Amino acid sequence: MKKILMVYDQIQAGAGTKDDQMVPLKATREVIGPAIMMERFLKANDEKIIACVYCGTGTWKEDPAEIIRKITALAKKLGADGVLCGPCFNYGEYSQMAAEAALSIQDKLHIPAIACMSAENEAVISKYSKEIPIVICPKKGAVGLNEALENMCHLAAEMIDHKNTDNLRKEICF
Repeated sequence: MKKILMVYDQIQAGAGTKDDQMVPLKATREVIGPAIMMERFLKANDEKIIACVYCGTGTWKEDPAEIIRKITALAKKLGADGVLCGPCFNYGEYSQMAAEAALSIQDKLHIPAIACMSAENEAVISKYSKEIPIVICPKKGAVGLNEALENMCHLAAEMIDHKNTDNLRKEICF
């Protein structure tokens, strides 16, 4: 069974709204947020959620390097086989946080890490798509989320099975 760590902002974790940006960094072993919808896709790929980590985007913006360092350390401590950051939808700050977390985990731990965001995050996609796999999902409320989540889980399984993130440093968008 492949162990997956989820990375969320306060909204996707159900810990606050867009106005609750100062939610501290927390982790839970409970399956929360979009991971609930993903469980059937994860199970089909022999994957399971081992934890969900989240914080407010304001908390991240106060000290991005420290938040990313702690998320990376948690992935290592939990022995994650893969990390899924998102779906971030069209939330720009969350997309930036997710991309930075995925890049750090992939570079420092050599653990496959994927970010998922909508095409509206053009600047983040352009900056990071050559370094980390980015799965494109619909913007909040649009059709196609299930397909994006399924693609995210399938790509994670493939990356974990091949354990070669260096060859995956190219744009991988669905």
